[in-house]
Amino acid sequence: MCIRDSRDVDPRRLAEGLTSLSAGLPDYHDRWGRLSRTGVAICPVVDGDVIAETPWAALASGRASGIELLVGHTRDEFRLFSVMSGRLGTFTDRDARTALDVFAPAPHGADVYRAAHPRASAEELVETVYSDALFRMPSLQLAQANTAAGGTSFLFELRLGSPATGGVLGACHSLDVPLAFGTLDSPTGRGLVGAPPTPEVVAVSRELQQAWVRFATTGAPGWAAYCRDRQLTRVLDAESKTLPYPEHASRLIWEGHTPTPYDLTS
Repeated sequence: MCIRDSRDVDPRRLAEGLTSLSAGLPDYHDRWGRLSRTGVAICPVVDGDVIAETPWAALASGRASGIELLVGHTRDEFRLFSVMSGRLGTFTDRDARTALDVFAPAPHGADVYRAAHPRASAEELVETVYSDALFRMPSLQLAQANTAAGGTSFLFELRLGSPATGGVLGACHSLDVPLAFGTLDSPTGRGLVGAPPTPEVVAVSRELQQAWVRFATTGAPGWAAYCRDRQLTRVLDAESKTLPYPEHASRLIWEGHTPTPYDLTS
């Protein structure tokens, strides 16, 4: 599907085209390199004009000033992609080796991941490194870089798992969207949180909405700011708590390895 002007195109056709493109990404590894392994075909492009460099690099170099920042991720980010692709429960040791080789920080990231998770199954390793590389570590490192640049960062992790589909989805990617917008009864909301939503889901949704409103109006969402020493993070769960950053092993693995743009060749 080639589209020059999307204004007159049925949104469903755009969604179908994007789904098809994303599903076919692995076929273009020779051209698109690491990007072909992400499952996400659309992303910002560092073109030197509209986007001159990544935010992590700009903050670390002093070319961007720190700001008030609210940033977070879910605990089981990659689970959604495992379920939607039909791969949940089928990942092999070869899949784990590929995921670690492509996404773990070089040169020893794969070995460090295996050492940090000695009893992890192939599927657990795949989900952990994908979740870290694509979502969790970029969020954490943005909070760190913004704080170092003089800004105030507030970090959260959604730990409350989805009760839908028997809990298989866990705290997956996109689960925070209906929670933050209060759209629990939308088709997407019902698919992710179930119908009717549990009291725990409603409570976390209310907390996340209130945090967004407080942050927008006062600059503080209601928990302590992140700092390098204490690493305080709001963990949203049935009983939410403010704790040191929970993905400690991954934080250590990625220390000193900031996100870099994806090249279009392997």
